[in-house]
Amino acid sequence: MNDSVTEVLTSSPGATAPKPRLLKSRPVLSDRVFRTICYAGGAVTVTTMLAVGVFLSGRAGEALISAGPAFLWTQEWSPETGTFGIAAVLFGTVTIALIALSIALPLSLGTALLISEVVPARIRSFLISLVDLMAAVPSVVFGLWGVFFLQAGVIPIATWISTYFNAIPIFAVTDQNGQPITDAGAFTSSAFIAGIVVALMVVPTQTSIMREAFSQAPLGEREGALALGSTRWGMIRTVVLPFGRGGIIGGTMLALGRALGETIAVVMIISPIFTINWQVLKTGTNSVSALIALRYGEASQFGLSALMAAGLVLFIITLIVNFTASTIVARSRSGAESN
Repeated sequence: MNDSVTEVLTSSPGATAPKPRLLKSRPVLSDRVFRTICYAGGAVTVTTMLAVGVFLSGRAGEALISAGPAFLWTQEWSPETGTFGIAAVLFGTVTIALIALSIALPLSLGTALLISEVVPARIRSFLISLVDLMAAVPSVVFGLWGVFFLQAGVIPIATWISTYFNAIPIFAVTDQNGQPITDAGAFTSSAFIAGIVVALMVVPTQTSIMREAFSQAPLGEREGALALGSTRWGMIRTVVLPFGRGGIIGGTMLALGRALGETIAVVMIISPIFTINWQVLKTGTNSVSALIALRYGEASQFGLSALMAAGLVLFIITLIVNFTASTIVARSRSGAESN
């Protein structure tokens, strides 16, 4: 009956279709304060990042104008003579970061799966606290540990790798004539050792992000896989890992951003050089952050501008990596539900 009346009214001349009633809620004071604080925090963060970029660009302008595009492919670093570039230090930065990720990724993935899928709940919180506590260890402690303990244990491993895998150019350790070197001194202060130390520093970040992504895999899909006869590993492979793919990629790229900017531990381990060293097991490498830390105190005014230019390149690369990671996490299923 009501439908027929409505139909008659809407079909008659001059009649208008009924409109839905709008429900508006007035936010309470606490909601307005919370929203204001959130907006203010976001604005401060964006403003700070822009201010850092503007500062680096302004201070680096003199050096960038003087060096020109050659700044990106020149290996030597001698601002006083006008010949300087970041090719060698940027190559070392990327090399150390990639070595760190190749070690940290399987370690973090296994740790995250162990915590979220394997261990009993009564010890899960302890392991989570233990991994998070690892992130609180200062960089200088990792550097001291790497110099006085890890390096001595890694040299035999690096020698073995160089002996049996020297057919791969990055694993070969040779002199200027191309002859293999077996002296232990040739394997110290290398990108390989620095990469291992940085890997242990980024493991907590990767593990936390992966664990959060894995723990949010739907319980119904987990139980459904097990009910269909899947093993625990089968359930993890078909449900947990696909669901947490965004967390794996995002956590890895965020760890890459951390690895690219690591300073103190790398400075304490490496032997700085300004040539591209493709042999990662051999003594000698460099990084942008280490260059800035070692040369800042003795640099001239123009040298400071050159260091700011190097810092600007590292700043841009780190921003690109972090924004890419955030985009991947936000677009993934696990990232969308965890935000």
